[in-house]
Amino acid sequence: MRGHVRPVGRLLLGACLALVAVVALALPTVSAATTQEQPKNQPKASDAEFKEAHKVEAATDAQERVQAAGAFLKKYPKSELRPQVAQLVVAKIDDVTDPAQRLTLAENFRTVFDAPGEADLINPILLSAYLKTNRADDAFALAAKAADSLPNPVPILTALSFAGYTQAQQQNIKYLPQSIQYAGRAIELLESDKKPANLDAATWGTYKTTLLPSLYQVQGFLLFAGGDAAGAKTKLTRAVALNPADAMNYALLGNIRNDEYQSLATQYKAATGAAQSDLLKQAEAVLDQVIDDYAHAVALAEGNARYQPLHDQLIQDLEAYYKYRHHGSTDGLQALIAKYKQPAAVKP
Repeated sequence: MRGHVRPVGRLLLGACLALVAVVALALPTVSAATTQEQPKNQPKASDAEFKEAHKVEAATDAQERVQAAGAFLKKYPKSELRPQVAQLVVAKIDDVTDPAQRLTLAENFRTVFDAPGEADLINPILLSAYLKTNRADDAFALAAKAADSLPNPVPILTALSFAGYTQAQQQNIKYLPQSIQYAGRAIELLESDKKPANLDAATWGTYKTTLLPSLYQVQGFLLFAGGDAAGAKTKLTRAVALNPADAMNYALLGNIRNDEYQSLATQYKAATGAAQSDLLKQAEAVLDQVIDDYAHAVALAEGNARYQPLHDQLIQDLEAYYKYRHHGSTDGLQALIAKYKQPAAVKP
């Protein structure tokens, strides 16, 4: 029995590069301003307090609003208008699109608004800004304290899961446990339909249809990276059920089974007699699954520009494995691939 394997890391890296593109399309915008409850009762305040608060509201950009809020709090630190002023500042920061600027403003907000609970208002923006500026240590540290208090945690839990995924590709696995946990929590919230009261049904529905398959896919990869192949296969099988048109799910499943095949091949070479014969049957059965997974992935990746590198990597192993199982011939391979092609309208 001979083996034909390219190092697993190369295939996984190509797979991840393609997934990152998908993730960028899937992630919802994290907005603090739309996730906070507005005060129901009109606060009691003097005319002077209202006048000073209007200066905050009139500020034309986020930095000016932070400064105006600081001036307001110096004069009226215990004002009942403080929550509304904080909301005004958060809303303006949320309008800023540059991640570095959002990060600076969010940190400034936490300096100005230092009363208990006020940090919760800005944490969604701050977490998102940490992730977008590649400050993973800060993001995961803050998430450990703040994730449970977010009014709409699904976008941030998802972003953290994907961040851990990216870090794992860079050989940094210290975030694996947290990332797996965050993906699981996001999945649980979505599958149990725990919609935040202040989120509209249409947006929640988009979360469920767009994020859930990707979360299972990411969690499956993270489990595989952490050495839990069985758990990874379970999650990826669920991802396939949710999105059968995604080539990545089959590529990752095939890669996991490819590892199983290599292990059996190694055992086969060291065995003798009946044990060797049994191992040969097991190995070839697993290899047939690998061939089927890779054919499925190649078929779905074909014609999809963002999956072209994945397609090109897989086709090499697919052809080699197919030849091995079919006495050196590729007859029937194209028919196998064609069986799994999807109509253009349903390609991811």
